[in-house]
Amino acid sequence: MLANTDSDERRMIRVANAPCSWGVLEFELEGEAAGFEQVIDEIEESGYEGTELGDWGFMPIDPAELSAALRKRQLELVGAFVPVALSFENAHESGMETAVRTARLMADAGYEDAFLILADNNGAVSVRTGNAGRVTAEMGLGKAEWRTFAKGANLVARRVREETGLRTVFHHHCAGYVETPREVSILMDLTDPNLLGLVLDTGHYQLGGGDPVQGLRDHFDRIWHIHFKDCSLEIASAASRESWDYFESVRAGVFCELGQGCVDFQAVVGELRKRAYKGWAVVEQDVLPGMGTPEACARRNREYLRSLSL
Repeated sequence: MLANTDSDERRMIRVANAPCSWGVLEFELEGEAAGFEQVIDEIEESGYEGTELGDWGFMPIDPAELSAALRKRQLELVGAFVPVALSFENAHESGMETAVRTARLMADAGYEDAFLILADNNGAVSVRTGNAGRVTAEMGLGKAEWRTFAKGANLVARRVREETGLRTVFHHHCAGYVETPREVSILMDLTDPNLLGLVLDTGHYQLGGGDPVQGLRDHFDRIWHIHFKDCSLEIASAASRESWDYFESVRAGVFCELGQGCVDFQAVVGELRKRAYKGWAVVEQDVLPGMGTPEACARRNREYLRSLSL
C-alpha cells in the first residue's frame, strides 16, 4: 500500500507537456510551428518531466536519436497520438500499420511504458467538425457503425500490444465521433477493457458537454492516462452562438491556460489523489502559431499546477 504522505501523493502524478502546446498538431492549419529541439528544450526549461511524440517525423524517427535527444533534456516519452478513421473498416489495416510503426519507435527507444494514444480521424467529418461542442445524437454513429468503430479500436490495441508490448488508450476528442460523455461510455462498453484504456482529456470532456470529475468517477478503471486541458466557457458560448466550427473555436482560444477556464482542476486533482492515480498528467493548450508565446504559457500552466501541489 502506498504511504499516504504529501510527498508521495505529489509523486504519484507526474507532469508532462506535449508538442501541441507549441502548435504541433495533426491538423493542417496555417502557420509554422517551432522545431522539435526548441520545443523539447522549452518543455524541460518550463519544469516538465515528460513529453509526447507529436506528429510522425516531428521528432527523430531513429530510436537511438530520439532517445538521445530526450535524455539530453532529462525528459521521458509518455505517449504518441495516432488518428485512425475507425468508423470505416477499410481504414483499419492502414491504421494498425501506422499505430504499430509509432509504438515500435517508442518501444525501441526504450519507452516501454509509453502509450499509443488512439483517436478518431478528428476534423474529417463536416457535421462533427461544424458542430463540435454541441453535437446531437442524430449526428452520431448508428449501431453497425459503432460495432465497426469498436472493432477497429480493439484490433489496433491488440496489434500494438502483440507486436510492441505497449498499451493503447483512446482519446475522445471534439470534431470526432467520440466527443460526448454518452459516446465515451458507448465506446468503453463496446471495447475490451484488457486491451483498450481511456485517456481522459479534461478540456475535450468539458467542451463535449461533460464534467471531467464525473468522467473520472464513471471510467476510472479504464483511465490509464490523463490530459490536463482547460476550456473557456466564454469562447465556447460564443462558438455556440456564432455556429463556429471546431477550428474556429481553437483559433479563438477555447482551450485556454489552466485555471483560466471552467475545468475545476482542484476537484480533478483531488479525485485523482482520492483514487490513487499513479501516472502522467499531460498539459495541452493548443497554442497555435500567432496566438502567443508557447513557452510563457507552458511556464504559467506549470506554476498553476504547482499551486495545486503537483
